[in-house]
Amino acid sequence: MRPEAFLSSRMFSSDKTSMSSIITRIAVLSVALGLAVMMISVAVVVGFKNQIREKVTGFMSDASIKALNSNFSAESTPFSLTEALRDTLDNDQQIKSWQAVADKGGIIRTEEAMLGVILKGVGRDYDWSYFSSRLTEGELPSFSDSATSNQVLVSADIAAKLRLSPGQALRMWFVDGENKQARARKFTISGIYETGLVEFDQRYVFADIRHVQKLYNWQSDQYGEIEIRLKNPKQVRRFDDDLYFRLPAQLDLKTTEESNPQIYDWLSLQDMNVWIILFLMVFVSGITMVSTLLIIILERTSAIGLLKALGASNAFVRRVFLLRTYRLLGQGMIAGNLFALTFIYLQSHFGWIGLPEESYYLSKVPVELGFWHFALINAGVFTVWSLALLVPTAVVNTVEPSKSIRFA
Repeated sequence: MRPEAFLSSRMFSSDKTSMSSIITRIAVLSVALGLAVMMISVAVVVGFKNQIREKVTGFMSDASIKALNSNFSAESTPFSLTEALRDTLDNDQQIKSWQAVADKGGIIRTEEAMLGVILKGVGRDYDWSYFSSRLTEGELPSFSDSATSNQVLVSADIAAKLRLSPGQALRMWFVDGENKQARARKFTISGIYETGLVEFDQRYVFADIRHVQKLYNWQSDQYGEIEIRLKNPKQVRRFDDDLYFRLPAQLDLKTTEESNPQIYDWLSLQDMNVWIILFLMVFVSGITMVSTLLIIILERTSAIGLLKALGASNAFVRRVFLLRTYRLLGQGMIAGNLFALTFIYLQSHFGWIGLPEESYYLSKVPVELGFWHFALINAGVFTVWSLALLVPTAVVNTVEPSKSIRFA
């Protein structure tokens, strides 16, 4: 055992009732709570952002192709799905799947109420995997190649407002853009879904895309949008830059983040909250550790003088006290890690803490903490606090053996 470690363990082994003993317990608790709060905050924000992104891209897609002159209304601008465009999409190794869709604004009318919605037309090959796990009643629509289906999928929000249920007939009205006349369509509700994304749940009704094409008087190869899902959604920006220049000039490619900036801007604001929490926790816990080390040094002034009188250097004495403080720091970090990881595990498996879904899009507090988040937080916090502890050890240099031993 090194002399510094031996002296450090002996000098503080019997210290149970002094003022510094109480302060050290407070310091360990402060470090534990500070680290736990930091890890839980990062886990909540990471989980929150990932789950919201998964919901948005599950409902929409990772990226979408539209006509370049598309506006922000519910009316789609048509473009033709040519063989060249099909080949471009089919041969792109980054694309997992793609599907052609189209939107048409309309009004649902019942005997008691009316509600403006967007009829989203999808094809027989539409990927229903996201909605299959969010189906609350009924079943998913079934479309075929031979005939146009009248089945529709409505949200729980729309169903609650209009008192709709699976199997019930649904009448929708649309405005013909060319003749400026109202056109009606009668559907049958096959199922009800709920995603928790209020902005989408309040608007979208899913139906056979052939209804939308007929309402627009389009050809069978004309669509309003192509939704693209990627094998690696994290590479969506690189994919956007690559595919954009291979598309025909009249088409535009946008990521889901670009199409829904209000949601992603809101998610970006959460990063600022985390940085503020990290700064406050590091600052408060760091001040506590510095104060603790300073109190320990001042309480052991006579021992410092004695060590110096016996020939110990200032650097040697500083290491003795730093080793003591590092033990306290280690105890606090271990306790903080155990508490944070236990909380994250229990919340991720049982979801005891809930959220109002209409405000946060999620019904439970999400928590996700990867290995790199865990390692970076611990390494960063330990480094900052270790550097801060070097400041109070400068007091050791000012202790004069003759004075400290005389007045001990």
